[in-house]
This record gives sequence, structure tokens and C-alpha cells, in this order.
Amino acid sequence: MAASPALSAAGAVPARAAEPPLDRRRMVAFLCMVFGMFMAILDIQIVSASLNEIQAGLSASGDEIPWVQTSYLIAEVISIPLSGTLSRVLSTRWMFAISAGGFTLMSLMCATSSSIGEMILWRAAQGFIGGGMIPTVFASAFTIFPPSKRGIVSPMIGLVATLAPTIGPTVGGYLTDLMSWHWLFLINVVPGVLVTVSTAILVDFDEPNLALLEKFDWFGLVFMAGFLGCVEYVLEEGPNHDWLQDEAVFACALVMVVSGVLFFWRVFTAPQPIVDLRAFSDRNFASGCVASFVLGIGLYGLTYLYPVYLARVRGYSALMIGETMFVSGLCMFATAPIAGRLSGRVDPRILMAAGFSGFAAGTWIVTGLTKDWDFWELLLPQVLRGCSLMLCMIPINNIALGTLPPARIKNASGLYNLTRNLGGAVGLALINTLLNDRWDLHLARLHERFTWANGAALERLDAMQRSFSDFGSAAPGMALKAMTNTVRIQGLVMAFEDVFLALTALFLAMACAVPLIRRPQAGAGGGGGH
Repeated sequence: MAASPALSAAGAVPARAAEPPLDRRRMVAFLCMVFGMFMAILDIQIVSASLNEIQAGLSASGDEIPWVQTSYLIAEVISIPLSGTLSRVLSTRWMFAISAGGFTLMSLMCATSSSIGEMILWRAAQGFIGGGMIPTVFASAFTIFPPSKRGIVSPMIGLVATLAPTIGPTVGGYLTDLMSWHWLFLINVVPGVLVTVSTAILVDFDEPNLALLEKFDWFGLVFMAGFLGCVEYVLEEGPNHDWLQDEAVFACALVMVVSGVLFFWRVFTAPQPIVDLRAFSDRNFASGCVASFVLGIGLYGLTYLYPVYLARVRGYSALMIGETMFVSGLCMFATAPIAGRLSGRVDPRILMAAGFSGFAAGTWIVTGLTKDWDFWELLLPQVLRGCSLMLCMIPINNIALGTLPPARIKNASGLYNLTRNLGGAVGLALINTLLNDRWDLHLARLHERFTWANGAALERLDAMQRSFSDFGSAAPGMALKAMTNTVRIQGLVMAFEDVFLALTALFLAMACAVPLIRRPQAGAGGGGGH
């Protein structure tokens, strides 16, 4: 029986009302915010390839220079979950404008630093102020745009969130090599001013609610800062200082435990907690956060592992590493629009399973690593990594944030982005620990085999000694040193193989767990809200 025209028309009206046309002003404002987020995420990794140059320029010690990176990460991981409360108090416009403006000012201060103490102070302020931009963009994407536009918006923010840390070391290496380390920070100034001004003028997504300050949980803020800051410090410094054997790491671990207990107590007892954990009662959000945590390991862990191999085994410079690793960025650009189009037509769980399976395939290939691998051997693993990042990131965003009510999205976005950063921190700590432990194990086993009773080892040593014959009496010592270095390199390569095997198991486990996630209902969640 055919439906009447009146009934058809009545059914069509709500559909049109639910999908308003894309507001051009809001789209331009959102693009400016996305660029601000790109700067904030890029600065996480942009200094990593240039720490030696910064150390020389500021006359810093070997123990001080890692704090240029660590101070930024600690401050950022504290500000990300706080951003939800602050954006409700100040509104999206002023929260983002203050974050972008403060980030720009702190970038200028970093560039003009004359001592390592100043640099660490300004980097911490840069991370804390700029960290609020990241979750604010994610929250805005899922509140101001209707579900039908997520095929455009999700690839955009997914690409930025994954591409920025991937190309950070490469961009930093080029800037330092072509100009100086000061330009790692000066490059933010002009774009930062433009983002700040355009956001203040164009963004009109919501209004401030200063009344929330009356019940602001200051104790919760202190406990959260102690908890998350010490978590980040322990994970950053623990692998390099034998974990709790180091006094500073042990002290921070104690503060972490005490602050963590007090933080969760305040979250569940305060009238207006600093972070609302009720979002985790939503199964999709909780599942998305777990997937985001694992994705953080793949994103930051592999961005760290490949350059370490190329630098320590192959002896590549920062520029050579960047030229070798640019493939992942190209693949992200190529895959983002495809993943965005598929996200509206294919079950997002299928895309996630494909993405994590691609991660596993890429790391499995590298379990056959040798000391001679360079660009061509690493090409396919990098292609798989770049494509898999986009296939995972977009559906994870939609699953975690796409079905929440608009009132919860600002707070939930901070928690969601925190899980990705914590995943990266935990992943790097575990990767470093596993790499060092397995290296020690393989070195011990190799030393057992390379003894004076091993004929093959003696033949190799004799061949090396003959190659150094021009150096006269120094030849035996040089040959023994070269032999020792060969053994160390081989042990390190074997340790890399073990780490990549462990990552393969992790990504496969996540791919197998994807069917446990509930498929989100089409059109659910916030969109077009104010």
C-alpha cells in the first residue's frame, strides 16, 4: 500500500530539520581551531630531533636537556582533562582564544630563552596553556556539526591528531638544520596570532557560564595535577633510571599513588568534580577510550622506534631519518578522505579491525629486521602504519564521541584525548624497558657464543685484524673493538625484533576485541548543538 503524499511530506520535514546546511562561518572558525590544534600536537615531538642543538645553545647538561620534552608532556597531560570544565566556564571561544594566544606567547618566550631553566619553565607553560586546544577541537567537531557532516570533519581532525606527531621530528630536523633551533618555536608565532584573532572573532558555538566557578573543585585540581603529572614523569624517566631504584622516580611514584587515591575520592564525592567520569558508563565511550589507548601506543611508539633504529643502527642524521619516514605522512593524507567516506557507509568496527590488523601486519614484517634495513625495506611497514592510523582514528573518534549527548561531550573529549596521550606514554615506557631488557639478554647470549673457543668468531676477528693491518700494532685492539661493536649492534637488532613482535601481539589482540564493541546507532549523539 503506497504512502500518502501528506504522510511522506510529514516524514521528510524532520529529516531536513535534523540535518541543517553547513554554516560557512562555523566551518572557517573550525578550520582555524584545527590549525591551532595542529601546532599544539606538533610541538610535542618537534624538539625531539634537535635536543642536542638546544643543549649546546643553552649550555645544558645531559640530565637537564630531557626536561625540555618532559616538562611539556607533564603540563599538557594535566591540562587536557581540565579543558572540559574550563570550556564550559569560559565558552569555547574564549577558552580556545586564550589557549592559542598563551601558546603563541610561550613559543616566543621559548625562542628567546637564555638558560635551560627558562626553557623548561616556558615549555611547561606552553604545554599547559596549549594543551586545552586539542580536546576543545574534538568536542566542537561533535557538537556543532550534524552526523551527516562527520565524513568531512572526522578525517580532518583524525589526520591532524596523527600526522602532527609523526612529522614533528622531521620538521624539527629541517628547521634546525636550515636555520637554528630557535625556529622550532618562532614558526608558531605568526600562525598563532592569526588563530587567536580568528577564533575570537568567528567562534560563537556557546556562551560562558561563570557561575560554575563558585563550586570549582580546587582540591580536585591539585590532586589531578599531582596524579597525572607524576604518572607522566614516572613513565618518562623510569625506563632510563631503573624505575623505583632511582630516588626521584620512587618519590614521584609515591606522590602518584597518594594523589591518585585522593583524586578519585574527590571525583566521586565533590558536588562539581574537576573531571566527570560518568562518561565511562557509556559502553561506546569506554570502548573507544581503550582503542584510543592502544592507538596511542602505535602512534607514538612507532614514531619513536623507527628513528631510534635508523639513528643507532644505521647511523642516520635527523634529516636522513625524516627523508626515510615521510612515507607514513603521505599515506595518512591519501587514506584520510577514503576512510572518511567509508566511515559513513561501513560498520566502524570493520574499519577499526582492518586498521589494527594493518598495524599488526606492519610490525610483523619488521620482526625480520636486520642491521642493513633502510628505506626500501621499511617502505611497506610504513605504508601499512600510515593507512592503518587513519582507518583506526576516524571510527574510534565516532564510536567514542559520536553517540554522547552534547552536554557531556566537552568533558568526555578531554578524557578521550587523555587516553591517547597516556597510551603513548605507557607504550614508550614499556617499549624502552623491553628494548633495554632484551638487549641485555641477547648481549649475554652472544657473549657466551663469541668466546676464544669459537672457531667462526676467531676467523671473523682475524679477518677484521687483517683489514686494520695498515695501523700496525694497533690493529688487534681495533679489530677487537670493531668485533665488540658488531656484537652490540646485532644484540640491539634482535631486541628490536622482540619489541616489534610484542607490538604485533598487542595490535592483533585489539583487532580481535573489536567485535565486543557495540555498533553505534546511525545518527545518534550530538550534532548541531550550541
